[in-house]
Amino acid sequence: MILAQSSPHAPFAYAMLTWYDKFGRKHLPWQQNKSLYGVWLSEVMLQQTQVATVIPYFERFVETFPHINALANAPLDAVLHLWTGLGYYARARNLHKAAQTIRDQHDGKFPTAFEQVRALTGIGQSTAGAILSSCLDAPYPILDGNVKRVLARYFAVSGWPGEKKVESQLWQYSGQVTPTEQVANFNQAMMDLGAMVCTRTKPKCTLCPLQRDCQANLQQSWQDYPGKKPKKTLPERESYFLILNAQGKIALEQRENNGIWGGLYCFPQFESKSALLAFLATQGIGYYQEWNTFRHTFSHFHLDIYPIYAQLDTPQQVSNRTDWKKVAEKTEQSESTVFSAVKYWYDPQNPEQIGLATPVKNLLTQFIRNYYGENRIL
Repeated sequence: MILAQSSPHAPFAYAMLTWYDKFGRKHLPWQQNKSLYGVWLSEVMLQQTQVATVIPYFERFVETFPHINALANAPLDAVLHLWTGLGYYARARNLHKAAQTIRDQHDGKFPTAFEQVRALTGIGQSTAGAILSSCLDAPYPILDGNVKRVLARYFAVSGWPGEKKVESQLWQYSGQVTPTEQVANFNQAMMDLGAMVCTRTKPKCTLCPLQRDCQANLQQSWQDYPGKKPKKTLPERESYFLILNAQGKIALEQRENNGIWGGLYCFPQFESKSALLAFLATQGIGYYQEWNTFRHTFSHFHLDIYPIYAQLDTPQQVSNRTDWKKVAEKTEQSESTVFSAVKYWYDPQNPEQIGLATPVKNLLTQFIRNYYGENRIL
């Protein structure tokens, strides 16, 4: 654990705090009536997601789950439903699990000891520091993506921050410049500066309070910092989605609670068109339509999705399939057989609050448009 080591009167901290007073963001939803619970939610939602995207999700989340026990006691389906479209669904599952830990081990009150916060599912060192410094002004530095970029440029730290050596060096610098007082404002200033001024491309260096001593600015080399992640070609995979309609209801299957799309409801998937058509044959279905193919890209692979639409006369329990595969984190896992946890007939006219993967949500919207002639968005 690294602690703050500077003074609010030191040049770096003073420049940042002065800039924050004039230009920093102070009116975000989680900054109003600030609480450990609200800041925790916002920090998790903001991981790899922009503020503008997060705001409506945050507001719906706290309206539905106004306190930790409400989140802990809610079904995971309800949590995933509100998360639909925000991506990186492991964050939602981790939030739910951590809320249950807080309910069971901390009487429903968010812990204030760093190690207890750090021990919660889905919370790393920077997130723990951000929560406690924001709400309690505790002397913990942070190192999210924006802060990494500011520090890498200011100190001219070479290398990709994802490398342990580079990350460790940035943590040391973060501790050195973070003041032991006014930590909440300083950390928010660092995040705001990275988001608003020291941006990935076209940084506004002339507006930066750190420009005089920033090594990247002095060298006119901002584009070199931070170092880029080593490029690698993303593998390509394909999957055939079966959109099976029975009197306006669509067959969905719930994924296991791990890996990509864990716990979400998806269409039955097949590795090949022939496998899907063979399954339709077992159900006595000979007619089908092929919808437009599209690509959904994850952080570590491309998935080409081939939607195939078919109809049953009446809703019925589709016979158990043994060839359903999950879209796995690792290539070797995708070869293992995974049985669906739930067979479910989804009624788009009276939708239940369940979590849907983004491609599934989009295809259901297309089905509504085709079948009901409506342009309603789920």
